Formats: sequence, C-alpha cells, structure tokens
Amino acid sequence: MPKPKRIFVCRECERESPSWLGRCPSCHAWNSFTEIAVTKPQRTIKSSHTGHQPKVLSGITSEYEERFSSGTCELDRVLGGGIVPGAVILTGGEPGIGKSTLLLQVASNVASSQGSVIYITGEETAGQVKLRARRLGITGDDLYILAETDLESALEHAQIIHPALLIVDSIQSVYTPEAETLPGSLNQLRLSTQKLMSWAKNNNCPVFITGHVTKDGTIAGPRVLEHMVDVVCYLEGEAFQSYRILRSIKNRFGSTNEVGIFEMQAKGMIEVTNPSHIFLSDRLANTIGSAVVPTLEGSRPLLVEVQALSNLTVFGQPRRVANGIDFGRLLMLIAVLSRRCSLKLGNQDVIVNATGGIRLSEPATDLSIALAIASSYRDQPVDPGLTAVGEVGLSGEIRAIPKLDRRLAEASRLGFKRCIVPDKGLSSCKATGIKLIPVSTLRQALKAGLTEELDKNV
Repeated sequence: MPKPKRIFVCRECERESPSWLGRCPSCHAWNSFTEIAVTKPQRTIKSSHTGHQPKVLSGITSEYEERFSSGTCELDRVLGGGIVPGAVILTGGEPGIGKSTLLLQVASNVASSQGSVIYITGEETAGQVKLRARRLGITGDDLYILAETDLESALEHAQIIHPALLIVDSIQSVYTPEAETLPGSLNQLRLSTQKLMSWAKNNNCPVFITGHVTKDGTIAGPRVLEHMVDVVCYLEGEAFQSYRILRSIKNRFGSTNEVGIFEMQAKGMIEVTNPSHIFLSDRLANTIGSAVVPTLEGSRPLLVEVQALSNLTVFGQPRRVANGIDFGRLLMLIAVLSRRCSLKLGNQDVIVNATGGIRLSEPATDLSIALAIASSYRDQPVDPGLTAVGEVGLSGEIRAIPKLDRRLAEASRLGFKRCIVPDKGLSSCKATGIKLIPVSTLRQALKAGLTEELDKNV
C-alpha cells in the first residue's frame, strides 16, 4: 500500500495547504485548517485485448515461410531467400553509396508484383524522388511517395492504404511527438523504431529502414537500432569504384554469411551475376606480388586477386598496411614467413590489398596472401594459371579448409589449371579439370608457387 499523503484543508473555503496555518489566506478564518490523509490512487494496468493466447509449439503455423521476392536476386540472397512479412530490415551505408537507389528499385519491383508500396522520405521532397525514379526508368504504379517527417501521421496513412511494403528513408529524419526530443536523438531513434516494429508485426507488413553510418563505420545511434530490428544490412563500396557489396551482419530469418554484389550504373544498382570474372578482369599475367584465392562468401565461391608489395623501408619502423584483410592476420603471416621460411621482412614495408573492394575474412585466404608477399619479396611472379587456398598455422603448417570442391569448381570454370591445396582432406575431394598440388607446409607452398614459374622462364 502506498503511504498516504498528509495535507491541510480549510473548513470554510476548502483551500489546501501542505502545512498548518493559523489563519487562512483566502477567507481569513482563524484555526480553520484540518489535517486529512489523501491516498494516491494506484495505477492500474489496462489490458490491451490483443487476443494473444499461449499456444502449443506443435500447433503454431509460421507465416514466415511465406517469403516473397524483392525482385532482386542479390538482395534475396542476403535476406535468406526473400522478404519475410512483418520483418523490420535496417540498411546502413555511407552517404551516396546507393541505399535510396536500391530501395526505390525494390519498391518498384514489389509494387508491380505484390501490391501497394509506401516510400516515406524525410530528407527529400516528392519531386526529388520523382527525378530519381525517372532516371531509373520507374513508372511508379502502386508506389506511393510520402514526404513526411511525423511518423505518427505517416503510419496513419499507411494504415489506410494497407501496403505490401513500407520504406522509411531515413530513420534519423523522422520523429514521434511522444519522445519530445529532436529528430535523430537517441530517444527518437529508439521510440521511432519501436513504433515501426510494432506496426510491422501487427499488420504483417515488412518495413525497410535506412540509417546513416558514423565515422567509425557503425549505424548512428550507438547500435541501439541493430539490437531492435530483425535484419541489419550494410551497403559497402568505395566512392571511386562502381561496385557495391551488400553484407548482412544480423538476420533472424537466415544466414549472415551471404553477400550481394551490385554495380552502380546510370540506370541504378545492377546485379553482378559473375563476380569472380569482374574481380579478375583487370588482372595482368605474370604480375609480381599477385595471387588468386578461391574464397567463400556464404554459399557463393568467389575468386579474388590479392596483391602485395614489399619494399625496403626508409623509416625507422617498417609499415604494414592491410586493405580488405584483417591487420592482425597480416602481422601473423609476416611473422610466419620471416621465422619459418627465412624471408627477411623485418626491414620491409609490406602492403597487402584485396582488389575489388571486397573484404577477405576467412582463414582459407592465408596461403594466397603469403604467396603474394613472397612473390613481391623475391621479385618472382606467380604462375597466372595457378591459385592457392589454405589456412596457415603458426608453425608454418597448412591446415585443411571446408568446401574445397566448390572452390575448385569455380577456379576451373574461370580457366585456372592448377591449385595449391592442403594435403589433408583430399580423399573426399572430387575436383575435375584442375590439377591439385598438395602441400603440408608453407615452405613447400612457396616452392611450388614460385620456383616452378622461375624454372619455366629459364
């Protein structure tokens, strides 16, 4: 029970006072204040009457199986097979990377196949969105453009139209009056996203949200939004390159290992159906410090060129630069090459780059990175028809890697004739059209990858 509050009330004019007064200031009566106890009424929690009842797991039918396509195969791959009804999908990226362009194309595809789509733009006018749509060749049938920053008003319009998809561009530009703070603040982001999630679940309508990226590469709002939404995707790429990589870091309905690859053109974001050919299109034959690795991004095999450059340092401390690979991994490979393979890299600047703007994160790329560094240091080219894959251990051993068959099939499809692979786990490998060179140590791999090419030139 709450403790009762004690107040004093005048018997003549019923004026209240927090303390006893000898004379009432209102009616001027003497000794008229009487102490009374006032109990604050308890707050009652009203039932929302949503009709939700406990259900047996075996008797629940999942509507999440009814995915529908976004009209873009690369986006469907990242989402795990399509858009899930009622899901809230957050798409982040740097300004000008192509988030709005991609979502406008998705809106057009869904509007033509599933039904009405509402595109809420808080940063642009409807006329500006129309200009982009005209450039992309989008007619806009069943696609509604709403230039509104008041989220409550926007959801009222959405409740009337009953769209098949709702897009908010961006979450930092809209606000809800309940937060009583400026748009883009932490409270606004949290409450606005919560309202969108509640609306999406109640109406079984998927919602796409775009979010700005801060200087450290994370979505603005100290990762609050990432914990709230169902799917988080990042659109990556360099401003001077036309290729964009869509990567999922959170997906409640699918894998987070898949990537989608696009090319930014005048007509919008175009899907790249053969990314391995794109990544190797500018590769020159007999290039020193270059090696090709068959890597896996989710279920997709990709062939990526790894470039390395070693040069005698002119500073007291040699520099190590890693673009597209983990910096700690690079330091480990340099240490193994120096200790186990007698490469004197202690006074060398070493720069490693993964071409195409892609990031190589799996350990299977270690062998190609080490081969590229050794090629640059020894000034010997790697055979252009050779690729290498394997994880390098601290003792210089080459460890087995998963899904070797798929990597070799992609390498053979693009014309590679030989591949340096770990000697472990080859019994189950069914590679065709490519010669396997099994090795157990990094020293053997360097001998197979560099010496044979040198002997051919002799």
